[in-house]
Amino acid sequence: MDEQIITIYCLCDDLLRAHHHSEDSQCMMSDAEVMTTALVAARFFKGNLEQTRIFLKTYHYVPRMLSKSRLIRRLHRIRPLFLTLFDLLGETWKSLNADSIYSVDSFPIAACDNYRIHRAKLYQRKDCRGYLASKRRYFYGLKVHLLVTQDGQPVEFFLTPGAWSDVGCLESFDLDLPPHSVIYADRGYTNYHFEDALLENSGIHFMPMRKRNSKRQFPPWVQYLQHYFRKRIETVGSLLQQLLPKSIHAVKAIGFELKVVLFILTLSINCL
Repeated sequence: MDEQIITIYCLCDDLLRAHHHSEDSQCMMSDAEVMTTALVAARFFKGNLEQTRIFLKTYHYVPRMLSKSRLIRRLHRIRPLFLTLFDLLGETWKSLNADSIYSVDSFPIAACDNYRIHRAKLYQRKDCRGYLASKRRYFYGLKVHLLVTQDGQPVEFFLTPGAWSDVGCLESFDLDLPPHSVIYADRGYTNYHFEDALLENSGIHFMPMRKRNSKRQFPPWVQYLQHYFRKRIETVGSLLQQLLPKSIHAVKAIGFELKVVLFILTLSINCL
């Protein structure tokens, strides 16, 4: 645990130094310490900032710890830095992925259970009510759309309301990948026009698994590779679920989304 906390701090501090990040000289905590506190909370305390504050202050990791309210305000102020760190790690994972094989999938992040929808305050839009086919249940919240390497390292992600379809969100991916890369996906991502346009414009092969009535079936050896590499992103989904608490505590939607970002960034840091 000690080594992981130090690693997280060094990552944050090196990022800020590389970007020549300036801070007010009167700040009690540096932005690197604020980022470290949030990431330690996501890694070891299920996102509980209060427990993390007490732990880091008690064991002298951060002696000049801010109060909870001031810490939360600082976190929202430096939110873009977490996305910058994720992009930096993503570029590292892409450079190490010599075979240029990727997988894409979506995972539900429930703000509340289906039977509590009428009392939901974080999200009150109808398109946040999604359906999880694998468990045959509805959920109310968001979806994380995630692109990972063949070793399960996250390189791209974005959030959408829970009811949005996977295939309808394909164009939201940047897909800043090397030419001749291969992306595997499940049956819900079938879009012939998108596949043809991506191959023609970027040289990237998008190969979702086919339904039985599909007009473009892949040969058996490709189907084997699809099933083989699909297992990796399913494992990534399980690892993400292990990091998540039973329910993410947040007062506002922007705080809920920030915590989701922290969990995904922690997933990427765990790959180091």
